[in-house]
Amino acid sequence: MNILIYVILGILLISIRQVNQYQRGVMLTLGKFTGVKGPGWRLVFPIFQSMRRIDIRTKAVDVPDQEAITKDNVSCRINAVIYYRVTDAAKAVLEVENFWMAVSQLAQTTMRNVVGQLMLDELLSQRDEASTRIREIIEKDALAWGLEILNVELKDIQLPEDMKRTIAKQAEAERERRAVIINSEGEVAAAENLRKAAEILASSSGALHLRTLNSINDISSDQSNTVVFAVPLEVLRAFEKWGGKT
Repeated sequence: MNILIYVILGILLISIRQVNQYQRGVMLTLGKFTGVKGPGWRLVFPIFQSMRRIDIRTKAVDVPDQEAITKDNVSCRINAVIYYRVTDAAKAVLEVENFWMAVSQLAQTTMRNVVGQLMLDELLSQRDEASTRIREIIEKDALAWGLEILNVELKDIQLPEDMKRTIAKQAEAERERRAVIINSEGEVAAAENLRKAAEILASSSGALHLRTLNSINDISSDQSNTVVFAVPLEVLRAFEKWGGKT
C-alpha cells in the first residue's frame, strides 16, 4: 500500500508542468486537443497527455535580404523586420507546424511581390505605405494561424552603385532647375519694380534730375571713386556759342 502511494506521488510530481505568465499551454489528451491552459502549475500525465507551451509576448522577426525588381525594372535588395504576437495559442499549434518559420517565409514572398508592384521612386519616398501593404497581406494569412501582425518596417533598401550615381545626378539636375527658376523669378520681380519706378519718375517733373543728383552725392562720399558725369552735347554747344559771342 505504501509503495502504491509512493508511485502515485511520484507520478503526480513528474506530471507537474509550470506555465509562466507570458505563456499559454496547449493540452493534448490521447492526441486530441483538450484546451488551452493559463499560467500556473498544471498536471500533465505522461503517456496520455502532452502540453506545448506557447510564448504570447511580442516577437521581432528579421526578414533576411531579398533580391527584388521594381515595376520600372530596377533591381534592389531589401530587408525588413516584423513585429507580431500570438493571440490564439491553439491555432498557433494546430493550424501551422512552425508559425515562426511560416511568418518569415510569407514575409519574404510578400515583400518581393509588393516591391514588384511599385516604382522605384514610390518605394523610396513612400516606404510607410509599402510597409502597410506588406502588413495587410501577411495579416490575412496570419489570422488563421492565431497571430496578430503588429507592424512591418522596411529596414534598408540597397541599390546598385550605378543607380545611386544616376539618382545623384537626377537630384543635382533638379536642384539646378529650381535655382534657375528662382533666379528668373527674381529677375522678373526686379524688372517689374524698375518699371514701376520709371513710371513714377517719368510722371513727376524734375524727379529724374533729383534722382541723378542724389546718386552723384552717394558716390561722391567715397573719395576713391571717380565720377564720370555725362553732359548732353547740346549743352556743350550752347557753351561754345556763348563763349564765341563774348
